Amino acid sequence: MYYKQYGNTDMKVSAVGLGTMRYDEEDIRAGRLEKCAEIPLYAFEKGINYWDTAPFYCDDKSEIVTGIALSQVDRKKVYVTSKTNFTTLKTEKPDKDIFRRRLETSLDRLKTDYIDFYHMWCMLNLDSWEKHMEALYGFFEDAESEGLIRNIVFSSHMQGNDIEKVVETGKFKGMLIGYNALNYQFRQSGIRKAYENGMGVVVMNPLGGGLIPQNPEAFSYLTEGSDLTVAQAALRFVASHREITVTLAGCTTKEHVDDAVKAVENLVEEPAEVVAEKYNRKGVALNNLCTGCSYCKGCPKGIEIPKFMDAYNQMILTGKKKEMADRLDNHWCIPRNIAEECIACGSCEKKCTQHLPIIERLKEIAEYKE
Repeated sequence: MYYKQYGNTDMKVSAVGLGTMRYDEEDIRAGRLEKCAEIPLYAFEKGINYWDTAPFYCDDKSEIVTGIALSQVDRKKVYVTSKTNFTTLKTEKPDKDIFRRRLETSLDRLKTDYIDFYHMWCMLNLDSWEKHMEALYGFFEDAESEGLIRNIVFSSHMQGNDIEKVVETGKFKGMLIGYNALNYQFRQSGIRKAYENGMGVVVMNPLGGGLIPQNPEAFSYLTEGSDLTVAQAALRFVASHREITVTLAGCTTKEHVDDAVKAVENLVEEPAEVVAEKYNRKGVALNNLCTGCSYCKGCPKGIEIPKFMDAYNQMILTGKKKEMADRLDNHWCIPRNIAEECIACGSCEKKCTQHLPIIERLKEIAEYKE
């Protein structure tokens, strides 16, 4: 396994980490949690020592599964994370007791007395971040002083320039962001600033929500000069950035773990600008693809925006509007004319983690006639 230094800490973490939001759905529903725990245990055998979890993952069972595995290994040899925000605390006016109960629930589930990296979770924009800082940061500091958490970090879907502003506060040891071959141009300034400030940088969604491996021809350029699959190459693309510490791989099977390990064999790290120079001309047309995070949900007119954006992806990938229409008609079974109901309120665009022109795309879908 290839290891990297986590920012200014003395921690050596695996270049690929275990994302624990993809434990087998059938096993989770059937309560076969011990079987699910075989995945982190196998990852540990393969040298993956960074495990990322959170409340609500896998029907709120991820922390429990991860804890089953964590109790069977040398605790000092694994770096485990969890997360909290207003949603997990079920209030926008938390007090210390509410925060403490949430943290203690995570500790109990993980069968540990401390969490290595505790995230201020899912900061969509600077406004959200400022509200969470005012309400929660003091509780994070208290928990850190008690030894319940080792490092205060944050999770964000902001673009690079906004991420820079958070980094510059010096309040965090590291950050977790979405970064992949689709959106890297929007996030590079953020990861560079974090690296320069001695922070660890962990990446989620390196496969673009599955979009990259589902379209191997469009992303075949990632594999050039290697024997890697598209999925493996997409992981290596992210891990090869000098500024990125850990690339999370969501694993359902042991084969997924093996893919992640292979992706960083003989890894060569390079500065972000060097990596970008290699890939900018090859995949630039793909940077406008929706990665399917679904944060845009909640349209006041009931439009299922993630499905419409998924259909629009097909047009970007193939250059054919008919493919977009076919995706809606035959895959999602949604009438295209529903897009006409958009009132351009902008709610979806405010929540979009990639800042895509959703209103414009809905209009284009609505106007398409075969």
